Amino acid sequence: MRAFSGLLVLVLSGVLTLTCSAAELPSGLIECETATGVIVGYQDTPLLPWTGNKYHVHDPERPFPRIVKPAPVDSTSVSGAPSDAIVLFDGKNLDSWKPSSWRVVDGYVQVGKKHESLETKHAFGDCQLHIEWAVPPVPSENFMNRGNSGVILMGKYEVQIFDSWSGHSRQIYPDGQAASIYGQTPPLVNACRKPGQWQAYDMVFRVPVFDGAKLVSRGVLTLFHNGVLVQLNQPIMGPMAHRTILPYKPHAAKLPLVLQGHGCPVRFRNIWIRPLNLSSNE
Repeated sequence: MRAFSGLLVLVLSGVLTLTCSAAELPSGLIECETATGVIVGYQDTPLLPWTGNKYHVHDPERPFPRIVKPAPVDSTSVSGAPSDAIVLFDGKNLDSWKPSSWRVVDGYVQVGKKHESLETKHAFGDCQLHIEWAVPPVPSENFMNRGNSGVILMGKYEVQIFDSWSGHSRQIYPDGQAASIYGQTPPLVNACRKPGQWQAYDMVFRVPVFDGAKLVSRGVLTLFHNGVLVQLNQPIMGPMAHRTILPYKPHAAKLPLVLQGHGCPVRFRNIWIRPLNLSSNE
């Protein structure tokens, strides 16, 4: 189903299942009312081949991940890193990162100037990564920038950060919510905590492998969100992109890690990485 303007209703076997509207929204956006609330997204975007061309990039009609309540956490506690990990941020300084407008406050680092990201000085490939983050306790008036940030592996492949707490009546498209591979694959479940609370990503990333200009194997991601499995050996279909699909292009086996600045004061703490050797091009 594609919505163009006004109101559109999908009926299956005489039963009303979905109502979508494009009224009073920025160009291209539509809202779909569901049993669990309103989902915002696009249907004027390319179809995703790996879904059998069933869903568009950022499609609001894509099945929405069910809600799973993660275990409670002590917001003041920070777990230590393994002995062989490289600590990228311990709450004290940004010595492991390139200079930027991001600043350290009370043991965390906060996003700086709008659209200025934070990039590591050193490059990484296959890795285990731990990172803790928190979106502002009061949601932004701009819905599409509600806690918007991301962990961009190799500066190319984005694991989305967003305020996708289940208590909100309005949610972003499934492939743009927290713990999605942005624009590609929604998480298996929604394990978000309330805005303002600390959350954790633990991931294992295998880099894509190239033979000259030829792609030999895609990048692969396994991700735990607040201790809940949300991506398992999930192929990454290409670099991050908004409203489109980008093909793989050959690049180095190791590249810097990037934390995305998107104009929202997202906070980060306790960041460490364990370089691994999982792929044949390292």
